[in-house]
Amino acid sequence: MAVELRVPAVGESITEVRIAAWFKAPGDRVERDEPLAELESDKATIELPAPQAGILAEILLGAGATAAIGDVIGLLTPTGAAGGATGATASGALPRPPARPGGTPVADAPAAPPAAPAGAGGPPAFVMPAAARALAEHGLDAASAVPTGPGGRLLKEDVERAASSRPAAGGGGGGDASAPGLPPGRVGGPGGEPGAAATPQPPPPAAGREERIVPMSPLRRRVAERLVQAQQTAALLTTFNEVDMGEVLRLRREHQEEFQAKHGVKLGLMSFFVRATVEALREFPQLNAEVRGTDIVYRSYCDLGVAVGGGKGLAVPILRDAERLGLAAIERAIADFAARAQHNKLDLAELQGGTFTVSNGGVYGSLLSTPIVNPPQSGILGLHAIQERPVARDGQVVIRSMMYVALTYDHRVVDGREAVSFLKVIKGRVEQPARLLLEI
Repeated sequence: MAVELRVPAVGESITEVRIAAWFKAPGDRVERDEPLAELESDKATIELPAPQAGILAEILLGAGATAAIGDVIGLLTPTGAAGGATGATASGALPRPPARPGGTPVADAPAAPPAAPAGAGGPPAFVMPAAARALAEHGLDAASAVPTGPGGRLLKEDVERAASSRPAAGGGGGGDASAPGLPPGRVGGPGGEPGAAATPQPPPPAAGREERIVPMSPLRRRVAERLVQAQQTAALLTTFNEVDMGEVLRLRREHQEEFQAKHGVKLGLMSFFVRATVEALREFPQLNAEVRGTDIVYRSYCDLGVAVGGGKGLAVPILRDAERLGLAAIERAIADFAARAQHNKLDLAELQGGTFTVSNGGVYGSLLSTPIVNPPQSGILGLHAIQERPVARDGQVVIRSMMYVALTYDHRVVDGREAVSFLKVIKGRVEQPARLLLEI
């Protein structure tokens, strides 16, 4: 009996995923728990493991397709099972079609008839989900396409072939749409009478001006929705300051080797800013709060989101209880997040529930920006590139390693006075890092 490979539940509120890639091809042998496919949700990327050892018999939904939770996307023939990698069960019947959440099947699958030969007509035995979407897009019915899939299944490719072979409207079977004796652009109606003007076709694109259409990934769609939500629901405002990074850079140079030998991780800049942010949030809890209906929820803990570059884009894993972490623990956690983000190995739970965010665009060379709050949070701290700039110190112009910092905040919760003072606390703690250790 073939084993159905179904899309697993990947988190609350997630109803569909995108199949990013298949790691195996039909006919490949797989071991139990070996990754078969990579699935993208709007929050994280997960792998679909093999439920048992066997042969990947069939891929029902290919890379790029969208599937609902519970949908069957492939078939696995267990090692030693009767039949083969054909997608049919030992009795010769097709597996039941995928069920939507709630247990209602899409359609009942009849016994599999022989695969339809090329050019044969008649309705298919079963319409694959991708084919159903393609039929709707092209305005076709299932009987107009020739099924070529195993057991008479109608595939998306079959629909595309049927759509491409349709004669143009009014074209008389695909010939020249212009009837003899009619002006160009006119088509002949019944009895040779002039018909409606033919729809002009756009010229093919010139070389070097082609367009490439790529569907947005679930993660990118989710990011877009959240950013628009923030702009539409919050009263966002950004304030700026600059920080002299000289003392922090000196500490790193002097103690980097000893720090790395003891803790197994490099001493970076983020740990100083995370510690400074925790101190500032203690003084100004409005930045650690959120609007919930007509209430404001204040928190006694700091779950800081730290933006890191991932294999599929920016990810913001959460440092839980950041107020309890020292510099070494913060650096280890961030290094672990960054390494796993590159291979899309972050857990969904690690990306949810932050109370404030720190984003360092300086690693990409950004000099100044206005970051956008991640709702329902009320603030985000943006860090930027360090540059040597002339500044005034005690009446003298000197060169210092300076960084612009930006705080975007929800003006519904945070007043300008609190926002400006928050950045001054950040500036003071980073410019005098000894205060972070003394907590003064």
